[in-house]
Amino acid sequence: MNQQATASQKTRAEQETENEANRLRDEVEAALAIVPLRSPDEIDSLLMAADRIERAARDLADALRQIAEQRQAVEE
Repeated sequence: MNQQATASQKTRAEQETENEANRLRDEVEAALAIVPLRSPDEIDSLLMAADRIERAARDLADALRQIAEQRQAVEE
């Protein structure tokens, strides 16, 4: 099955979860790129990266809970 067919079979919540997971991955990669830098802006950059990661992780957790709730409703 090709990727386009698979994507069309995903629910909106599943697509949102995938998007949030990708966003979190991107934020982590960006933060890891900042870690070795040593500059006057380093502290602020690290703190901002931490905030972005927290938001992205929270959004991913919410999306996962939404899928769980939907699947639980189907089972009932």
